[in-house]
Amino acid sequence: MVTDISTLNFEKTYTYADYLKWKFDEKVELIRGRISKMSPAPRVIHQRIVWHISGILYAKLKNSKCQVFQAPFDVRLHDKIKSTKDKDILTVVQPDISIICDESKLDERGCSGSPDCIIEVASKSTLQKDIRIKYALYEENEVREYWIVFPNEKAVMVFDLDENGKYQPRQIDEDERYVTMKVLDDFQIDLEEVFKNG
Repeated sequence: MVTDISTLNFEKTYTYADYLKWKFDEKVELIRGRISKMSPAPRVIHQRIVWHISGILYAKLKNSKCQVFQAPFDVRLHDKIKSTKDKDILTVVQPDISIICDESKLDERGCSGSPDCIIEVASKSTLQKDIRIKYALYEENEVREYWIVFPNEKAVMVFDLDENGKYQPRQIDEDERYVTMKVLDDFQIDLEEVFKNG
């Protein structure tokens, strides 16, 4: 068991089997085998937005096969190896919100495989990671729908996976109040509800 993150080699490639042995205070993700430190506790506005979206989705999904989870919640992505063995998995992320409609992907440790939709609430410290690293990661792992929420701008960017496995940005007008979640049969999310009290 590793209890001090400073003893780890940040240049080394680690697996989910290694990740399970880490017991330190810092929160980390594992991205393609490399340790990626997570930001300190999110700001209040971030937490409110996650809470609002989760509440909206919970109300929508309570009688559905789909389920919503919010961080901390481990999502083990299989990248291109398609192996579910702990020693082979190189990527473990904790998205702000995950929607999973295939119950076989769920176990006591989280999600094994790609969620149907991932929502990340961006901040200054996570923006580049959300827009570049996680965008590429989620596209490669065929997450069908990826949302990035911008608290200060009260806006969202939505990317839909096309038939070629590439993300296509969805056009969302600045004054648009409702945004459609396609993976949930075109469910409309009210942005005024998402950003209220923010």
